[in-house]
Amino acid sequence: MKVISACLIGCECRYDQKSCLDEGLEQLLRDGKVIPVCPEQLGGLPTPRPPAEIVGGDGNDVLDGRAKVIDRTGRDVTAEFLAGAYQALRLAKTVGATSAILKENSPSCGSSFVYDGHFAGKKVPGAGVTAALFRRHGIEVKSEQS
Repeated sequence: MKVISACLIGCECRYDQKSCLDEGLEQLLRDGKVIPVCPEQLGGLPTPRPPAEIVGGDGNDVLDGRAKVIDRTGRDVTAEFLAGAYQALRLAKTVGATSAILKENSPSCGSSFVYDGHFAGKKVPGAGVTAALFRRHGIEVKSEQS
């Protein structure tokens, strides 16, 4: 069993209330091979919501208290991102997931890149909060682009 970002299988749970449907990945759900999660919704954030970016590092820095997740309005949503990451981890452990397919560039799910925290569309190397937490707990993380 794998965990997958819910937006990748058609759930309209992104900040802009859209999905990033990948029909090949959606087939994994039909085959019962993945469990969808949206860490941002699991953390209590509404949909739609203002976009958020990690300021001061990446998901590892957020987990270590050295960076924050701030939305475009300036609101600190770090607590919600952390809560959602831990809820997603709980679900992953419950189903015995050893790997995850997460949405690249997301402040929660990015596996290799996240936005730089300036809301200018610039991507930098790094992991989202949930991706970083999964890796710390031995769950292999890949993006939909891998």
